Amino acid sequence: MKFGKSTRRRFIGTGSAAALLPLLASCGAEPAQARGDFRIRKTEAQWRRELTSGQFRILREAGTERAFTSPLNKEKRKGVYKCAGCDNLIYSSAHKYESGTGWPAFYQPIGSGAVGTSTDYKIGYPRTEVHCADCGGHLGHIFGDGPRPTGKRHCINGLAMTFAPA
Repeated sequence: MKFGKSTRRRFIGTGSAAALLPLLASCGAEPAQARGDFRIRKTEAQWRRELTSGQFRILREAGTERAFTSPLNKEKRKGVYKCAGCDNLIYSSAHKYESGTGWPAFYQPIGSGAVGTSTDYKIGYPRTEVHCADCGGHLGHIFGDGPRPTGKRHCINGLAMTFAPA
Protein backbone atom coordinates (compact mmCIF):
# COMPACT_ATOMS: atom_id res chain seq x y z
CA MET A 1 0.00 0.00 0.00
CA LYS A 2 1.33 3.42 -0.93
CA PHE A 3 0.76 6.51 1.21
CA GLY A 4 0.81 10.10 0.01
CA LYS A 5 2.72 12.82 1.89
CA SER A 6 -0.42 14.09 3.61
CA THR A 7 -1.42 10.61 4.81
CA ARG A 8 2.12 9.87 5.94
CA ARG A 9 2.32 13.13 7.94
CA ARG A 10 -1.01 12.41 9.57
CA PHE A 11 0.12 8.87 10.45
CA ILE A 12 3.46 10.08 11.86
CA GLY A 13 1.73 12.87 13.78
CA THR A 14 -0.80 10.44 15.21
CA GLY A 15 1.96 7.98 16.10
CA SER A 16 3.96 10.70 17.83
CA ALA A 17 0.91 11.81 19.80
CA ALA A 18 0.20 8.21 20.79
CA ALA A 19 3.79 7.82 22.00
CA LEU A 20 3.37 10.89 24.22
CA LEU A 21 0.14 9.71 25.85
CA PRO A 22 1.81 7.68 28.63
CA LEU A 23 4.07 10.65 29.44
CA LEU A 24 1.15 13.10 29.49
CA ALA A 25 -0.96 10.69 31.52
CA SER A 26 1.79 10.38 34.10
CA CYS A 27 1.60 14.12 34.71
CA GLY A 28 -1.91 13.75 36.07
CA ALA A 29 -1.94 10.19 37.32
CA GLU A 30 -2.00 11.21 40.97
CA PRO A 31 -4.62 13.59 42.30
CA ALA A 32 -3.17 16.94 43.26
CA GLN A 33 -4.58 16.49 46.76
CA ALA A 34 -2.13 17.45 49.45
CA ARG A 35 -0.26 14.74 51.24
CA GLY A 36 0.47 15.13 54.90
CA ASP A 37 -0.53 14.60 58.47
CA PHE A 38 -3.77 16.53 58.85
CA ARG A 39 -5.75 17.11 62.02
CA ILE A 40 -8.84 15.52 60.45
CA ARG A 41 -8.31 12.11 58.87
CA LYS A 42 -11.00 9.80 57.55
CA THR A 43 -11.13 6.73 55.38
CA GLU A 44 -12.33 6.99 51.79
CA ALA A 45 -15.55 5.25 52.82
CA GLN A 46 -16.16 7.80 55.58
CA TRP A 47 -15.59 10.71 53.18
CA ARG A 48 -17.95 9.14 50.63
CA ARG A 49 -20.69 8.81 53.27
CA GLU A 50 -20.33 12.40 54.49
CA LEU A 51 -19.87 14.29 51.21
CA THR A 52 -22.05 14.62 48.14
CA SER A 53 -20.63 12.99 45.03
CA GLY A 54 -19.64 16.43 43.70
CA GLN A 55 -17.94 17.42 46.94
CA PHE A 56 -16.08 14.10 47.03
CA ARG A 57 -14.88 14.56 43.44
CA ILE A 58 -13.55 18.05 44.23
CA LEU A 59 -12.23 17.66 47.78
CA ARG A 60 -10.90 14.11 47.72
CA GLU A 61 -10.10 13.54 44.02
CA ALA A 62 -8.87 17.06 43.17
CA GLY A 63 -11.62 17.66 40.62
CA THR A 64 -12.81 20.97 39.23
CA GLU A 65 -16.39 22.11 38.88
CA ARG A 66 -17.58 23.72 35.66
CA ALA A 67 -17.08 27.48 35.55
CA PHE A 68 -20.09 29.67 36.43
CA THR A 69 -22.03 26.80 38.05
CA SER A 70 -21.53 27.54 41.76
CA PRO A 71 -24.10 29.67 43.59
CA LEU A 72 -21.22 30.82 45.82
CA ASN A 73 -19.72 32.62 42.84
CA LYS A 74 -22.57 35.16 43.11
CA GLU A 75 -22.70 35.26 46.92
CA LYS A 76 -22.42 38.92 48.03
CA ARG A 77 -23.45 38.76 51.71
CA LYS A 78 -20.99 39.25 54.56
CA GLY A 79 -19.90 36.05 56.19
CA VAL A 80 -17.36 33.26 56.16
CA TYR A 81 -16.60 30.34 53.88
CA LYS A 82 -15.83 26.96 55.41
CA CYS A 83 -14.35 23.77 54.04
CA ALA A 84 -17.27 21.57 52.98
CA GLY A 85 -15.38 18.53 54.27
CA CYS A 86 -14.57 19.61 57.82
CA ASP A 87 -16.03 23.09 58.55
CA ASN A 88 -12.58 24.69 58.87
CA LEU A 89 -12.85 28.47 58.38
CA ILE A 90 -10.95 29.15 55.15
CA TYR A 91 -12.06 32.46 53.57
CA SER A 92 -13.86 35.67 54.53
CA SER A 93 -16.30 37.61 52.38
CA ALA A 94 -14.11 40.65 53.12
CA HIS A 95 -11.41 39.10 50.88
CA LYS A 96 -13.71 37.95 48.09
CA TYR A 97 -13.76 39.71 44.72
CA GLU A 98 -15.21 39.23 41.25
CA SER A 99 -12.48 37.73 39.08
CA GLY A 100 -14.68 37.02 36.05
CA THR A 101 -13.28 33.49 35.80
CA GLY A 102 -16.44 31.65 36.87
CA TRP A 103 -15.25 30.48 40.29
CA PRO A 104 -15.33 32.20 43.69
CA ALA A 105 -12.11 34.19 44.08
CA PHE A 106 -10.33 35.53 47.15
CA TYR A 107 -7.09 37.49 47.44
CA GLN A 108 -6.14 35.81 50.72
CA PRO A 109 -7.37 33.17 53.18
CA ILE A 110 -9.14 34.09 56.42
CA GLY A 111 -5.96 33.43 58.46
CA SER A 112 -2.39 32.26 58.08
CA GLY A 113 -3.14 28.66 59.11
CA ALA A 114 -6.44 28.20 57.27
CA VAL A 115 -5.13 26.73 54.02
CA GLY A 116 -2.02 25.01 52.79
CA THR A 117 -0.41 24.73 49.38
CA SER A 118 1.34 22.10 47.33
CA THR A 119 2.64 21.86 43.78
CA ASP A 120 0.24 20.29 41.30
CA TYR A 121 1.54 18.88 37.98
CA LYS A 122 -1.86 17.49 36.96
CA ILE A 123 -1.98 19.31 33.60
CA GLY A 124 1.71 18.96 32.77
CA TYR A 125 3.16 22.10 34.32
CA PRO A 126 3.44 23.26 37.93
CA ARG A 127 0.55 25.11 39.56
CA THR A 128 0.00 26.04 43.17
CA GLU A 129 -2.79 23.91 44.61
CA VAL A 130 -4.60 25.23 47.67
CA HIS A 131 -6.02 22.77 50.18
CA CYS A 132 -7.73 22.83 53.54
CA ALA A 133 -5.15 22.93 56.31
CA ASP A 134 -7.29 20.74 58.59
CA CYS A 135 -8.39 17.87 56.30
CA GLY A 136 -6.18 18.27 53.20
CA GLY A 137 -9.18 18.56 50.88
CA HIS A 138 -8.52 20.12 47.47
CA LEU A 139 -10.03 23.61 47.25
CA GLY A 140 -8.61 24.99 44.00
CA HIS A 141 -5.51 26.83 42.83
CA ILE A 142 -3.66 30.08 43.50
CA PHE A 143 -2.63 32.33 40.63
CA GLY A 144 -0.52 35.48 40.56
CA ASP A 145 -3.07 37.70 38.79
CA GLY A 146 -5.13 38.90 41.74
CA PRO A 147 -5.79 42.37 43.14
CA ARG A 148 -3.89 44.30 45.78
CA PRO A 149 -2.81 43.94 48.47
CA THR A 150 -1.56 40.38 47.75
CA GLY A 151 -1.66 40.12 43.95
CA LYS A 152 -2.97 36.57 44.42
CA ARG A 153 -6.15 34.95 43.12
CA HIS A 154 -7.34 31.99 45.14
CA CYS A 155 -9.59 30.35 42.53
CA ILE A 156 -11.79 28.09 44.65
CA ASN A 157 -14.36 25.45 43.71
CA GLY A 158 -17.73 26.42 45.19
CA LEU A 159 -18.52 22.77 45.99
CA ALA A 160 -15.44 22.71 48.23
CA MET A 161 -17.01 25.31 50.53
CA THR A 162 -20.09 26.14 52.54
CA PHE A 163 -21.11 29.71 53.34
CA ALA A 164 -22.17 30.99 56.77
CA PRO A 165 -23.71 34.48 56.65
CA ALA A 166 -22.62 36.97 59.34
